[in-house]
Amino acid sequence: MDKQEGQSFGAVIWQARRKKRLSQRELAVKVGVDYTYLSKLENDHVEPSEKVIRSLAKHLELNAEELIYLGGRMTEHDTEALEEMVRANYKEMPALFRRVRENPGMDSFVEAREEQLAKLQKENATLKSKISELEGQLRSYRFFSKAEIEFSANEILRQMQAIKNIIWPFDAVIVADFLEIRIGYAMIPPDEEGPIVAKILHQERAIVINEDCSGFQNKFSSSILAHEIGHWVLQVNQYEVETLSKQRKMTDNIENNGNTFLCRLASEQLDRYSLNNQENWVEWQAQYFASCLLMPRHVLEEKRKMRDLTKWSHLYAMRDELGVSISHLINRLQDLGWIYIPKGSRQIYQGKA
Repeated sequence: MDKQEGQSFGAVIWQARRKKRLSQRELAVKVGVDYTYLSKLENDHVEPSEKVIRSLAKHLELNAEELIYLGGRMTEHDTEALEEMVRANYKEMPALFRRVRENPGMDSFVEAREEQLAKLQKENATLKSKISELEGQLRSYRFFSKAEIEFSANEILRQMQAIKNIIWPFDAVIVADFLEIRIGYAMIPPDEEGPIVAKILHQERAIVINEDCSGFQNKFSSSILAHEIGHWVLQVNQYEVETLSKQRKMTDNIENNGNTFLCRLASEQLDRYSLNNQENWVEWQAQYFASCLLMPRHVLEEKRKMRDLTKWSHLYAMRDELGVSISHLINRLQDLGWIYIPKGSRQIYQGKA
């Protein structure tokens, strides 16, 4: 199997999938599992069955036997051989177990393991304390203009288009794959400041979406992921906007204010918040990035042909073709000046643009 020494099962699957240029959803369909389960496999959060491992090996062209061992399992042949060995030597087995238990080397191994575990627990407590301290401080982020945000989203799409044809609606997971960001799904309990929509882990290059998020299971969940990718590009790795083409070479040298970034507002909630503090405009920037990524101007120009944007039925048709929510779409169109909807009204007017 073509893998680096010491790689986990999930890392091997993730790299092989990206090498095949398959999205999580595409591979999940081939293997016959849910894409959230595949995401957990890639992040080593669940143990796969032999059936799933063999299916993954088949579709990713990996060695099934090696993949089974890497997944911490034994093949049926190995199990049968072990059972046969025990049956053939059952009289010697008690003595063998006793020798293993009495072996001083085993005691040394257990003692060393316990010491290492205690050390890791202490380091983990220290790390949690530092993260808590950093999260309690006011972060200082650069404020990007709309033009800069739109440029960064368009640059990502341009580079992706050069590698693989993009068809709308598209899954934001393919953007994460392009940026070499892992996507995970897990239950994230609220903290003292309230609910958490997602966690961005800078050093691990990972985004963990809260499974308890209200929009997680619906068809507009791509907007949430695009929002988190906006945080990654604009706040977590702030310099990727100017140096996007060199991003992979610069990642290890980027300075970052801590490893964990918490997102507390889903993109669909932001219209209820004013931009009167730094936290809200940081969230707004991520939302605007998501709008530019999922609804770039040239795609909207194509979708609006032969349509009347002052009619709700035409907007809903555009929404379905773009794979976004209706509120996300009308916010984007109003920002572009193509339409205008007075606050509290359902009447749509043609915008100045």
